[in-house]
Amino acid sequence: MLNSKSFGSASGIQTRNQPQMTEILSSPLQEHSVVDEQRKRLMLEVLIVDDDSAVRNACAEIARSLGFTVCLAANADEARQMLAQERIDLVLLDLRLPGGGGLTLLEEVKSTRPETIVVVMTAFATVGSAVEAMRIGAGDYLTKPFTLEELSTVLERAAQRRSFDVESRTLREKLRTDKGMGSLVGRSPAMEKLYRILSKVAYTSHPVLILGESGTGKELIARSIHMNGPSASRPFIPVDCGSLVPTLIESELFGHVKGAFTGANRAKTGLLVAADHGTVFLDEIGELPLDLQAKLLRALQEKEVRPVGATHSVPIAARIVAATNRDLVTMVEQGRFRKDLYFRLNVVNIRVPPLRERKTDIPLLAAHVLDRMRRENGLSYTFSDDALRLLMDYDWPGNVRELEHAIERACALSSGPILHMGDFPTQMQDHHFHFNQEQAQGFTVAAGEYDGVSGEGGIPQVKSIAEMEREAILNTIRQLKGDKLMAAKLLGIGKTTLYRKLKEYGIRDDSGLS
Repeated sequence: MLNSKSFGSASGIQTRNQPQMTEILSSPLQEHSVVDEQRKRLMLEVLIVDDDSAVRNACAEIARSLGFTVCLAANADEARQMLAQERIDLVLLDLRLPGGGGLTLLEEVKSTRPETIVVVMTAFATVGSAVEAMRIGAGDYLTKPFTLEELSTVLERAAQRRSFDVESRTLREKLRTDKGMGSLVGRSPAMEKLYRILSKVAYTSHPVLILGESGTGKELIARSIHMNGPSASRPFIPVDCGSLVPTLIESELFGHVKGAFTGANRAKTGLLVAADHGTVFLDEIGELPLDLQAKLLRALQEKEVRPVGATHSVPIAARIVAATNRDLVTMVEQGRFRKDLYFRLNVVNIRVPPLRERKTDIPLLAAHVLDRMRRENGLSYTFSDDALRLLMDYDWPGNVRELEHAIERACALSSGPILHMGDFPTQMQDHHFHFNQEQAQGFTVAAGEYDGVSGEGGIPQVKSIAEMEREAILNTIRQLKGDKLMAAKLLGIGKTTLYRKLKEYGIRDDSGLS
């Protein structure tokens, strides 16, 4: 099986069953040749530096199957010539080159071409060499022998990182503030589909039901519908059904007459009437009590309301746009939301995609937030490459609202105009750290006998992510002779997170772990 093979050993090419090199190269690569269309357009160029021709050729075969343009070098001098002649995006570098020079070449590349991503590989892995390579600027690390799947994964990850870095540099040069529709920002396929729906809905008067998770921008969608329609000059009135006291919702929506209840010292016009051919946005409609659901349904059907305490009805002429993050279908089945009101509101249904489903919009959204802050307070910020990768890796359970708050916090805590990973909230840094640990777990298991510990049947014993995390933190601090700030930087976590982890391990802040 292709996925059981590994190659790149110290003594040459080998697999677990010792097949010949020709077998590896003649194996079908279709499983690993799904070429990303974006990478096709970018035409990323990879330089493979290894004195073993079999390793070079095998790595080149995999890289080409993934859509990379490939250059080869057998030593550091050949690599320098290639770097001088070609536009190299990624270097796959063996640290143990003839006569040495692997770490030196790595340092030269990161000094003269900081945008080039370097993935180091070696058959003589030590914590010291890994820490030193990462300190100099290596983007990833492979231990020989490694499998075809491991190499493919590393190349894919490096390609994504390269594309993110390109986005970051673009942001530095010029903030991209192009908007999609009204105040909405995004050019992903999901947002383009949303724009098409909104352009059709805006010029109708039908009720609209907007569904989506908290923080996705449902009110912005409602405002966009209003501002792009014929009633744009009329009022847009938002009503948060979840924050109003139940006894006051009826008065807010329908109005009341003087003396209708204690404290009603004067008459009040209800919001449905005040809209006057405009739009009433009923946010969190799922929180509306059942008795008020019945009254709202009657108002929408009859196009009139009766203010609290009144004996006569008042006509209404307002468009209704409702929104919720709840599953109204389930609520209808459970009897917690009226079926007839659901059908009345659900004439047009719009689903707002969560941010995790449109991550290509994150650079645009982030630039939009920075531009807004620049216009508000006159301060200009931009993102470092590691900060942009953090934004792209995170799942954003709070969606666009969480993204805005995270960037605002980073600007408030930043010591300069460039926002770094450590400026962002701790939970984001923890997620990034665990994500990288999970990626590294596969390499640790694939390396096999690295720690010499095996379970039953000779199968390598798998360590938990928590154990790997603890070892990575403590070993890095030891190698750096107690320099915790440098350790946090190399590990890609904030210093607050590092000190919290040490406290969990029962280690004093002043400990050098010697």
